[in-house]
Amino acid sequence: MPVVGLIGTLDTKGQEYAFLRDRLQEAGVEVLVIDAGIHEPVGLDPDVPRDEVARAAGNDVAELAAAGDRGAAVTAMAAGTEVIVRTLYDEGRIDGLLALGGSGGSSIAAPAMRALPVGVPKLLVSTVASGDTRPYVGAVDVTMMYSVVDISGVNRVSARIMANAAGAIAGMVGASVPESEGKPLVAATMFGVTTPCVTTARERLEEHGYEVLVFHATGAGGQSMEALAKDGFLAGVLDATTTELADELVGGVLSAGPDRLEAAGAAGVPQVVSLGALDMVNFGPRESVPSRFDDRNLYVHNPTITLMRTTPEECGELGRTIGRKLSAATGPTVLFIPEGGVSMIAVPGQPFHDPDADDALIAGLHETLDDSVEVHARSEDINDPAYATAMADRLHELIQAARA
Repeated sequence: MPVVGLIGTLDTKGQEYAFLRDRLQEAGVEVLVIDAGIHEPVGLDPDVPRDEVARAAGNDVAELAAAGDRGAAVTAMAAGTEVIVRTLYDEGRIDGLLALGGSGGSSIAAPAMRALPVGVPKLLVSTVASGDTRPYVGAVDVTMMYSVVDISGVNRVSARIMANAAGAIAGMVGASVPESEGKPLVAATMFGVTTPCVTTARERLEEHGYEVLVFHATGAGGQSMEALAKDGFLAGVLDATTTELADELVGGVLSAGPDRLEAAGAAGVPQVVSLGALDMVNFGPRESVPSRFDDRNLYVHNPTITLMRTTPEECGELGRTIGRKLSAATGPTVLFIPEGGVSMIAVPGQPFHDPDADDALIAGLHETLDDSVEVHARSEDINDPAYATAMADRLHELIQAARA
């Protein structure tokens, strides 16, 4: 029988969690209750008590309660809950997670959910689910359900929402996944301006017998790809589109964070990397571009996206950053440089064609690249079929060598 872990602050939400437990048991699911509160639980006895949760992250629950600092308590119990949940999952004692809360309860449960591999059912009922959910979901498959009303007791509306949540997670943990063909998984990163490249490379990799997962390089896309690499799902990575690094450096809206381009290397996954769309930083509608960039080369991609050309100085720093990250990789790493242009609008005659910026990018790379990184500088632009095919073939060779 599948087991759902319930993460709850039972000192304030005991009644609601008792309701959830009963609905789950009616659905034929076993329940393991984790108390993430700092005071005595009310209405429900946990399977993992609050003192054990606090201790898992090196804290004392009595001291947290006595301090009266709610923010510190939430941070501490979130850290402990994450450790407990990961241990329970690794021991095979839970098959999915369910939690409910406001911003505080969500901040406790969400890190624990993100600590579990992609594919493990995770459902968070939250008062903040109708707003910006990225801080809670991160790069993995956390499902958030808006609570509609505040989570304060069981009433006609909250009972319906919580019953739906219990039914949803029960269905998730009981669902069967059809057997796949067992092809090795390869990830590829793509943007609109590198689509021809990745389409050609994907088709070539499929000819070699791989199943290719394509990630849109919009910040969350890069993070999701790297989460899969970290969790051991991928046989290789074709990181053709590293544009998220430009947004992180300059302040665009599609950053994947400062750790982008590190997960595959740290995990030893074979990777072929290129410089796709490093000619651009992304913003929203034209009026949303910060005024300090008014004199820059701006290109309205569509009514909701405005692109800004990276300068030679920015490109030089991007090159140095990529060189450092690739040089730190522990697995086979190959860099392809498209001397003809890093995107479809960076080629001659297009609005982001800038040879000085491209030269600075390449010069920055060579300042920090270690000799262990294999480099292929090719005359084509990134979307040339020959360039894309060469990347795909080299990744295939790396994967085959790693498996030999």
